[in-house]
Amino acid sequence: MEHFTALKMLHMVSTVLFFICALALVVWIIRGRRSGDLTVQNRAMQRPWVFVWLLMGLCLLVLPISGWWLVHYAGWPLGQTWLLAASVLYTFGALSWAWLAVRVNRLRRPVIVGNPTFTLALSIFSAVCFIAIAGLMGAKPI
Repeated sequence: MEHFTALKMLHMVSTVLFFICALALVVWIIRGRRSGDLTVQNRAMQRPWVFVWLLMGLCLLVLPISGWWLVHYAGWPLGQTWLLAASVLYTFGALSWAWLAVRVNRLRRPVIVGNPTFTLALSIFSAVCFIAIAGLMGAKPI
């Protein structure tokens, strides 16, 4: 049973770390925008913030693996609706996060001007997907 507890802790720590990193980025960008710096998002891929993005990516890699092992150890069938919905939401959320990371990385170059509304929409969509997954995992409607 200690494997199940260790996996559960790994899964929870990865989830919390992912949300803390995302929240730190959001707070940093909002503070910068409120102080009058309209180009604060252009520095979101510079050190030390690149470490935050890499940590979020590592958490996104760990979550499906630890989640699958948790389901396997718990003995739940993978065909349950809430697990399938969480898998679909994770796929869309992770892909939108990756697209967001590429767009934010491209903002570093002054030649490329992106649509900030689309970047904001990508970040909101990704956040809604991951919050919905956290709700599904918390409720576990078996």
